[in-house]
Amino acid sequence: MSQLLLFSDVHGDQAACRALVDQAREADVVVGAGDFCVMRRNLATPIDVLSAIETPTVLVPGNAESDEELREACADWDAARVLHGRGCTVDGLSFYGIGGGIPVTPFGPWSYDFSEEEAETMLADCPEGAVLVSHSPPKGAVDRDSSGQSLGSTAVRAVIEERQPVLTVCGHIHGSWGQDADLAETPVVNAGPEGILWDVERGEKGS
Repeated sequence: MSQLLLFSDVHGDQAACRALVDQAREADVVVGAGDFCVMRRNLATPIDVLSAIETPTVLVPGNAESDEELREACADWDAARVLHGRGCTVDGLSFYGIGGGIPVTPFGPWSYDFSEEEAETMLADCPEGAVLVSHSPPKGAVDRDSSGQSLGSTAVRAVIEERQPVLTVCGHIHGSWGQDADLAETPVVNAGPEGILWDVERGEKGS
């Protein structure tokens, strides 16, 4: 049984990052689903705080930072692995990650975004039964903004339906932070910045 600490969208909030460092001591693996900074700026600040986490950590870039920028920022964080269109195994669990905004956001050129077609290609190697870490939620699950609009990704939804991850961790859509839903029997969690403990085996929130 593995206990995961799930979070996303800290957006440079150092207090939130410090709280996650404390929570990480309770987890077997930490999962960060993107948006560590704001508009590609000052990424080093939240990562410097989070890098105090010694628990094995899996990260994907959000749309607020690129894959390359996140890898560079995490270069000295020994516990962290950055995934984007690739996977790894941690604590006996298979993880697969995809970052960025999917589909392309309306935020302009600073946003690290991908089309559904690009995402489909990057998700092609996602294995069955993995923990899928996607900055963007799947279409129709934990993907509604504050106005109730569904903004998730059809490519992420399709890979969940086809590969049946044991868990999907996402963020991106702030209006659905802290919410979870089931999609094709896969729990999908829009983690948010406060951190959620999750038992992969039971698919239930920890105490």
